[in-house]
Amino acid sequence: MPLIKSTTRHVRIYSAEVENNEFTPSDNVLTLDVDPDNEFVWTEDTLQQVYRRFDELVESCSNQELSDYNLRRIGSSLEHYIRDLLENGQLSYNLENRVLNYSMGLPRVDSPETAGKW
Repeated sequence: MPLIKSTTRHVRIYSAEVENNEFTPSDNVLTLDVDPDNEFVWTEDTLQQVYRRFDELVESCSNQELSDYNLRRIGSSLEHYIRDLLENGQLSYNLENRVLNYSMGLPRVDSPETAGKW
């Protein structure tokens, strides 16, 4: 079976298992890599929310063919979910990252002028 993958800015999904730091293509295992560039600061709870959402999306597609298109749909849905976490304040940008991209909008920074407005 060939390796099928979906790559977005913050989500990478592979139809593979990781063995000895190498991908082994699989037709029944998906591997998820969240925020590979460390753009965000994650809590364990927030990361687990993304993994649970991933499981829900995979389950909803379980009767469909494993294809690039279906993996891209799951990846896009997870991107939107991550944006929602950021907008709801459950996730924040990693301001110490070597490259500040703000790919999902400018960060909210509290100041006397913005106090209580978020």
